[in-house]
Amino acid sequence: MNTDAHKAADLIERIARLMQAEEQKGHLNPVQWEALRYLAKANSFSRTPAALAEYLGSTRGTVSQTLIALEKKESIKRTPSARDKRSVEIALTPTGQQQLANDPRQKLASCIEATRTALPLREALSQVLNEAILRNKGKSFGICASCHFFLRTDKPGNAAMPHRCGLLNVPLSDKDSEKICVEHEK
Repeated sequence: MNTDAHKAADLIERIARLMQAEEQKGHLNPVQWEALRYLAKANSFSRTPAALAEYLGSTRGTVSQTLIALEKKESIKRTPSARDKRSVEIALTPTGQQQLANDPRQKLASCIEATRTALPLREALSQVLNEAILRNKGKSFGICASCHFFLRTDKPGNAAMPHRCGLLNVPLSDKDSEKICVEHEK
């Protein structure tokens, strides 16, 4: 078959391979780059090895090895979870944040920007991603504030944590409400 859909899939795959080749040029591999990107955009209770494995569509073992490598490179720091002592929370270090400032993905974003098609392309790819998640029975990892569990409280005197997650019954800051969440549901 050589339909437009197949041709589009070929183009996406080719772009992804060029992107991976660009990522290989530095001291991080493509999976390590993707882990850093995820951690930068995930809310506080979505920065766990299990959530990262779910997001990457990878095994926990592979993610564990990725996190060990990133920790050795001083890109991340793992600490015991305050909510669940059996789990760890992962945070970007200043080194990890600096690495993301030099993310090779910026070159791809510049190419998209040059075509002046960013918005329609983003909308089309978002639809494709949503369909793929649905077919694979995956999680959406959507923005926290767009989740049906999100509760906007805006109570006076509660500026630090003005919102709540109705599913986990935990307070949410404005910053966390703008990040992706492993528990997101529409």
